[in-house]
Order: sequence, then C-alpha cells, then structure tokens
Amino acid sequence: MRKITVLSLTLATIFCLASLIPLASAEEKAKTSPSKTQSPFNQPANQSVNGITQTAVKAGVLACTSRINQVTNFLTAGSPGVGALMFLPPNNPDQQMISASMEIPMKDASSAYASASFAPGHENYCGGMYETVVYWPNKCSEVAEKQFGTLTKAGALAKNIGVRNGGESMKVFLMPAGIGCVSIKKEIVR
Repeated sequence: MRKITVLSLTLATIFCLASLIPLASAEEKAKTSPSKTQSPFNQPANQSVNGITQTAVKAGVLACTSRINQVTNFLTAGSPGVGALMFLPPNNPDQQMISASMEIPMKDASSAYASASFAPGHENYCGGMYETVVYWPNKCSEVAEKQFGTLTKAGALAKNIGVRNGGESMKVFLMPAGIGCVSIKKEIVR
C-alpha cells in the first residue's frame, strides 16, 4: 500500500510541477525543437530550474541535478502542456539511474515522446542520454531532408531504418510507418 501511495504522490507532484516549466521565446523554441538537430550541449548554463528537476531533487536526487535540468530544459523549451512521468528508485536515489518520460506538444507534429535517463558517476559526474520519437505524415526521405538535412546520411541500420549521423554521440533513425515516418533521435550527453 505504501508503494502505491508514494507513486501516486510522485505522479501528482510531477503533473503539478510540469505546469511550472518556464516557456522559452519563439526563437529559443525553434533552436531547441526535439525534432531538430540541436543538442543540450549548446544550452546556456544559467537556465531556470524546471518541474522535472524540482521533482528529482525532492526525491533525493542531487548528483545529477544540473544534467537533468540541462537536458529536460533542452527537450521541453517553449512547449506548453508538457506531461512527464519519472522513474525514481525506492532506495538511494542519488546513487542510481533515474529516468523521465515526457509528452511534448509540437507545432509541426502532434506530440513528441521523449525519454531521458541519468546516472551518477565518480567525482560529481553525471551522464545522461535522451531519445525523442516523432511521427511525421511524410515519407522518411522527405523527413530526412526537411528535419535532419544538416546531418550526414549514414545508410540503413539493417534494411528499412535509415540513419542520419550527428557525430559520435548523436544519431537519428528514420523508420517507415504506414504512409509516414517515425524519427527517433538519440544522444548521449557526457
């Protein structure tokens, strides 16, 4: 019974705090859309603390606070109505991996699904990774050029899923889905 109550309180807190995520200007939103090729490495260090980060801190996650804020601000910048669900460990939350799943409304697609995970390391280091998933009503060749044209074409993952290369730590996968395409952007943040 206690686990259900803690989970319910955590979920309620996340949904309440998600409305506190600061909105970015239209210019910042264009720079940080989850579908584009921007990276959280390019984000300013002095960003305000968002609701996802506040929830992590209240749960006892301190080692990864700045990394969580950096990545989640990047993913949610300028998007009103973001919903989030956090996966927090029951014990020693500051010494274990945590993860957040988000629904991010977008102007040029209905919504993006984003997942971000963070793991503490040695000497105040925290690694992170995120993935964004978006359905586009266009063919993957069109999505590749329009949304990810600055990335290098890297062939296919195996047979049907195209890959765009954004460097050592970032790739975009383009998977045909009916008449459209699903883009999956994955980046490791060190």
